[in-house]
Amino acid sequence: MKDTLYLDNPILINGKQVKELTYDAREITAVQFSEACALSASLEKTKTFSFKMRENDYALHLYLGFMAIIAVNPDIDVSDLERVKGLDINRIANIGLLFMLGRLGGDSEESNSDEQSENTADTSTQA
Repeated sequence: MKDTLYLDNPILINGKQVKELTYDAREITAVQFSEACALSASLEKTKTFSFKMRENDYALHLYLGFMAIIAVNPDIDVSDLERVKGLDINRIANIGLLFMLGRLGGDSEESNSDEQSENTADTSTQA
């Protein structure tokens, strides 16, 4: 599902001032996911081992947001998007965060916790 991101700070892409970008995180490919991981990891400047959980790897979220934009705008390059600034960075990172959390909007995977699963034993009856 394509959506539009409206930029507070327009960026120059292919010689044009861009104020809005379409994106679709559902279109991120495995190669793009791997590229986002590699780009995020390349930003790590320390030599020490660091353990990051996917939920708090902010650079990964940003690059996944970039990939969601590139997925539907193949004429845009990562280096173009690396020029975003201000709150636009957070908005793009939030796209990647929602991707990592599996919350892409319109998903029908929500379950009602009041309903009992067929695989769950009924513990309400007395023995």
